[in-house]
Amino acid sequence: MIRDWTPRSWRVRPVQQLPDDYPDPRALARAEHELSRLPPLVFPAEVCRLTTALGQVAEGKAFLLQGGDCAESFKEFTIDNIRDAFRLILQMAVVLTFAGGRPVVKVGRIAGQFAKPRSSPVETLGGVTLPAYRGDIINGMDFNPLERTPDPKRLLRAYHQSSATLNLLRALSQGGYADLCNIHQWTLGFIGGSPQGDRYRRLADKIIESLGFLRALSINPDPQAGLSQVDFFTSHEALLLNVEEAMTRTDPASGHWYDTSAHTLWIGERTRQLDGGHVEFMRGIQNPIGLKCGPTLEPDELLRLIDVLNPEGIPGRLTLIGRFGADKAAECLPRLMAATRRDGRPVIWSIDPMHGNTLKASNGYKTRPFDRILLEVKAFIQVAAAEGVHPGGLHLEMTGQNVTECLGGAQAVTEDDLSSRYHTHCDPRLNADQALQLAFLVAEKLQALRTPEARAA
Repeated sequence: MIRDWTPRSWRVRPVQQLPDDYPDPRALARAEHELSRLPPLVFPAEVCRLTTALGQVAEGKAFLLQGGDCAESFKEFTIDNIRDAFRLILQMAVVLTFAGGRPVVKVGRIAGQFAKPRSSPVETLGGVTLPAYRGDIINGMDFNPLERTPDPKRLLRAYHQSSATLNLLRALSQGGYADLCNIHQWTLGFIGGSPQGDRYRRLADKIIESLGFLRALSINPDPQAGLSQVDFFTSHEALLLNVEEAMTRTDPASGHWYDTSAHTLWIGERTRQLDGGHVEFMRGIQNPIGLKCGPTLEPDELLRLIDVLNPEGIPGRLTLIGRFGADKAAECLPRLMAATRRDGRPVIWSIDPMHGNTLKASNGYKTRPFDRILLEVKAFIQVAAAEGVHPGGLHLEMTGQNVTECLGGAQAVTEDDLSSRYHTHCDPRLNADQALQLAFLVAEKLQALRTPEARAA
């Protein structure tokens, strides 16, 4: 047990990004109480399995792929959207495993990624000022007083949607859909004829051929070999600490506290204050956790955060998620990576190439250029190699839907295209073609690191 910690101890610390404008505090308290009585969404044994898998990433023996919606919505909650997001991660993981020669830990930004931090608590349009949209778990997108008023009932609706999402994900990952023999069936329809689709099919052919060779040798792949079932984990930003507190339970077997809202959670760039409520809450749970690291983070502050969040240096406990922007990654990453390498406690270094590369197109749409995303990923891998650090993972905002939200890619989304299928509730996401293209490009970089020449350099 962590000393001087309870699931409520965050409440005596300063807290950023927590909405304080609920019109009926008693209704909010009732919703929190009801959440605390509902069944857990995930279980300690699953969380421990993820920590073990992430421990392999920390040792350089595996790779972390974390991706999904910027913010889940009630409106877009469909079986098709969940399945498409799941199989896109499967496709990307196959590409990265085949080229990188390491297993891929698969984590979705799903089944709980509803809340979003905001740079301002209010929004003004046409001279009217209303609360900012903070995600469907808090209020609605439509710009009117009723929608923008925080509603505690949304907390419960988000829980039930997360529960249903997890049920489907467990069925997909354990019920045969993820069988590697079905690899050709994972291709999303709208990228079937694209360069990435063709490239993926060629890779799938090689894998099927290899499986046939194994069977010819009477080596029959089975579920225990990881070919018919996969481990798929969930994650979200631990923004609404009142929700996380309500979902935190004691494991009877160990006596430890687990946040049962997700397998892993992360602290955002805006909420990583050393004396803040988010760091206080996260230090006490047994779940593996992430920490967003941006351009303002200094090496000594990072080491103090590691002292609080992973003092014992447990492998797989802490993932550092860089989010700098293509123009700052090469400048900021070396000193942070060098500091963690000198410190010696195992951490996972991952890269979020999305949030630092957001801009506004000339037509007013918020977007992210694919070329800048790729540049930040390349810088991450190059700096990691130079610093002797394992480039451990990717953290992406992406969707299996055929959207036009990020510029560029092989199918060359232009500014004029943005308005045609711009469906995000918050930030622009890579579509499946762009995400798969990025996976192939990252795989090539990882494969190059495996060569004797790259290792010698």
